Amino acid sequence: MKAEERWLVAGLGNPGPWFGGTRHNAGFLVVDRLAERHGARFKLRGISCRVAEIEVDGRRVVLAKPLWFINLSGRPVVSVLRAHGVPTERLLVVQDELDFPFGVIRLKRGGGPGGHNGARSVGDVLGTRDFLRLRFGLGRPPKGQPVGKFVLQEFSPAEQAALPTLLDRCANAVEALVVRGLNRAQDALHTADA
Repeated sequence: MKAEERWLVAGLGNPGPWFGGTRHNAGFLVVDRLAERHGARFKLRGISCRVAEIEVDGRRVVLAKPLWFINLSGRPVVSVLRAHGVPTERLLVVQDELDFPFGVIRLKRGGGPGGHNGARSVGDVLGTRDFLRLRFGLGRPPKGQPVGKFVLQEFSPAEQAALPTLLDRCANAVEALVVRGLNRAQDALHTADA
């Protein structure tokens, strides 16, 4: 398969069982859902990433979960990108997003990291911000609660109840992006919000 037909979908999160169900691990949850859908299993690649490979409508998609803390995601993500010969324009970083209400999902190319240190790290190591991002809305913490504490807490019971549907929407958006392109994947997401 030609390199230009390959994609890398890198979910951002923190490794280890302590962080498993936390809000900051939304990126991991999305790539886990994609792997589950396609019957793929993550395997350790070196010391910096867990990787699984799936096929979406004849296109090879590498799923990655960096094993370094989220603020240091850049080196593991770029390492997998280069090892698999994936061009930068086919890199999708999946991250949590405080600036969107819980459940709002958006796809975009480029732009600043908006305070997300994992996305910033990827851009810094890659040397460009011109990569795709899928942003999973968390909403803002309650008044008086520090952001760091909020993102490292587990989803609330109501949020946990909504997660399966939201993760399916994210997986649908990734598959639409790979097969139909950014504009049509964005249109599908916006239609689902209406």
